[in-house]
Amino acid sequence: MTNIPVTTWSLEQTAPGDLLPAAAPEGDVRIVRAEVPSPEFSRFLYASVGQDIGWVDRLGWSYAEWREYLSRPGVETWVAYDQGTPAGYVELDPQDDGVVEIIYFGLLPAFRGRRIGGHLLSYGTARAWDLADRWPGRARTKRVWLHTCSKDGEHAMANYQRRGFKLFDTKVEEEPQVASPGPWPGA
Repeated sequence: MTNIPVTTWSLEQTAPGDLLPAAAPEGDVRIVRAEVPSPEFSRFLYASVGQDIGWVDRLGWSYAEWREYLSRPGVETWVAYDQGTPAGYVELDPQDDGVVEIIYFGLLPAFRGRRIGGHLLSYGTARAWDLADRWPGRARTKRVWLHTCSKDGEHAMANYQRRGFKLFDTKVEEEPQVASPGPWPGA
């Protein structure tokens, strides 16, 4: 198996005022929280968004692992729909001391380049900042962070920076080069 160098950048916002929202795209784009934990739907989003950029770490999760993760208090999945069709998602993972990680964010390939990503990232980041309003007992959000890497889409880093995220760490590591699994075998 061949290894490739992968650069991972970690970015953060440390105050709600850091968010620089993108304009909403034209058309019928709505963002809705998936309030019922659904391993099937979350796996569909994960596999479909990440199929061409090397998201493989959750592909081996069992139904029970998906359910356990999605049922954790404060974990939220916000889905963008374009004319009723799932276009992408942002997944929030609350951590200790008022920290929320945008653990996954992206669009299905057919919806990239249509100005949906900036809007979805803006909306998801705002929901990270107000997460405690929906989860009594959780600490108010003090920091929102995420990471992106050199395998992600070519516009990912610029989108994060335009939304007000600031770089705080960079790492380069060797990773095994894996073939894109596609959304289904052979895709």
